[in-house]
Amino acid sequence: MRVSGGVSNLSFSFRGNDRVREAIHSAFLYHAIKAGLDMGIVNAGQLAVYEDIPKDLLELVEDIIFDRRPDATERLVEFAKNVSGAGAKREVDLTWREGTVEQRLAYAVLHGEVEFIEADAEEARQKFGAGLLVIEGPLMDGMKVVGDLFGAGKMFLPQVVKSARAMKRAVAYLEPFMQAEKKASGSVSVRGKLVTATVKGDVHDIGKNIVGVVLQCNNYEVIDLGVMVPATKILETAKREGADIIGLSGLITPSLDEMCHVAGEMEREGLSLPLLIGGATTSRVHTAVKIHPHYRRGQTVYVTDASRAVGVVSQLMSQQVRGAYVSEVREEYAKIAAAHARGEENKRRLSLKDARRNALKLDWANYVPPTPSFLGTRVFTDYSIAELIDYIDWSPFFSTWELTGKFPAILDDEKYGAAARSLYDDAGTMLGQIVKENWFRAAAVVGFWPANSSGDDIVVQSDGGQVLHTLRQQLSRREGRANVALADFVAPRGTDDYIGAFVVTAGIGEDVIADRFKHANDDYSSIMVKALADRLAEAFAERMHQRVRRELWGYAGDETLSTRELVEEKYRGIRPAPGYPAQPDHTEKATLFALTDGERIGVKLTESYAMWPGASVCGLYFSHPEAHYFGIGKIERDQVEDYAARKGWSVSEAERWLAPVLNYDPLSVARVAAE
Repeated sequence: MRVSGGVSNLSFSFRGNDRVREAIHSAFLYHAIKAGLDMGIVNAGQLAVYEDIPKDLLELVEDIIFDRRPDATERLVEFAKNVSGAGAKREVDLTWREGTVEQRLAYAVLHGEVEFIEADAEEARQKFGAGLLVIEGPLMDGMKVVGDLFGAGKMFLPQVVKSARAMKRAVAYLEPFMQAEKKASGSVSVRGKLVTATVKGDVHDIGKNIVGVVLQCNNYEVIDLGVMVPATKILETAKREGADIIGLSGLITPSLDEMCHVAGEMEREGLSLPLLIGGATTSRVHTAVKIHPHYRRGQTVYVTDASRAVGVVSQLMSQQVRGAYVSEVREEYAKIAAAHARGEENKRRLSLKDARRNALKLDWANYVPPTPSFLGTRVFTDYSIAELIDYIDWSPFFSTWELTGKFPAILDDEKYGAAARSLYDDAGTMLGQIVKENWFRAAAVVGFWPANSSGDDIVVQSDGGQVLHTLRQQLSRREGRANVALADFVAPRGTDDYIGAFVVTAGIGEDVIADRFKHANDDYSSIMVKALADRLAEAFAERMHQRVRRELWGYAGDETLSTRELVEEKYRGIRPAPGYPAQPDHTEKATLFALTDGERIGVKLTESYAMWPGASVCGLYFSHPEAHYFGIGKIERDQVEDYAARKGWSVSEAERWLAPVLNYDPLSVARVAAE
């Protein structure tokens, strides 16, 4: 059984008196969490630290919470008359500067204050006599509080990353002195060492970087190898550095297969280190079903987000609980794998032949496809970043920072509102700098070509005679629902139709700026740059699709949709991307890039078909009014064989690229065939 509660209801009678309300919420949560409360609805951005609540106010509040005396309400009401105020929403308060240097450093770390951090670090060094003692003393004391509050849900990710920035700046200031101090020649003791990497072929690292910051906040050493890291480098570094744990991250679906490869190499080389798995396309089911079987010597563990990473790592590093924890995970993964197998067996799927019989049948006889304003490609260089800002979908931006909710409602959310508003303000300030100082550039290429469908393929009448291959849903559908493939949205031969394609990037130079911040020990700004570049790239894709509909293809010239309606996809036509649910094969990007010559705007494909710079988007344009987004779901071997023949692949090659959507285990099929 789980217990949740609307904590703010406790203090509703004290609306307008945030100081009293914050004290009530903090005291209640302090006791309720220990008593078993699983979830509380409250503005966590305006929670007082329990230890900071004045003793007289705390006594009055707890008298009410525990109903300790009959006049408790009257006493708190009387007290509240003298302490009315805006609580955590206050003017800049520098009274904390009046404390000892130890208190000031701890406060600066807790609240992410960097203005005085170097001066206070120097004062503390003079007082303690060694930089190492400053780090192991007041700085780590502050970080310990940060870790405890984050673990208790009283601090949120943006605040934690700001705390890390303060800590790193202080450490960076002290490091030269520590090297020169004979008495401080040792290194700071750490709880454990991790090697982390975004796997080969993948360029996305925001989530990995966030996890690294959170772990460093909890006194773990993190060796971050960056992006596109091959298995050999990961394993060699782990062995050379004496790592306790390896962590892998990835965003695109081919990364899932690469993670299996790394796990297999760890098994082959006889390693037994725990292997952490994380990233947008990863899941507990995939970890249990696909990755874990490759690595039996050690333990593979899926980590959902940064807030869970510390708990997982601490259990894996503990001699007392590691054995029990690993046994628990193994048992859980065995159940997940068994349930997954049963679930897939119970899902009825059609043969490819029957799925094609149930294809989407559009009325092409009574439809005239619109003609684009030009054929071939058009390049847009140095596109205005300022123009893209209004097209940003902010909800995924907050999700990057583990603040869940839809924009703009999240800004007033009871739990996340204060943290979200602060983050949004910082993002707005940085966007202003990006535009004013030209931190990075945006460019796009858009093209249109005559095209027709041929079965499940789309034949493009281009100089290269390219063919776009699509996949078809095989899940048994209820009557009236078609088994759709993207090719269904393009007219067959005999009707003049067209298809479009695009590549956009808003990240040219973004990595330079992000690295500049990272080297300045400002992870908060480094992560912010990457997150904003990603949002601007998606905004660019949104803006170019709008221009396609209104002018470049021109089939919706009178469209007047608001930004929210654009986010809700209330327009005609779609822009699906290879590697996503409607076409999960990332290799189709190669055909798209051949059509558009996408590399001429500075975007390249990695060996796993991720795009570099990472803040890039590509896709196809379909104009038919009934074109819609959908997911292929799982597919059967008959479609894999058919797809391999159409692509000119072997079946094993097709299985490798389509691994995440296979409804069978290729190894099991191979074993049965061999027998």
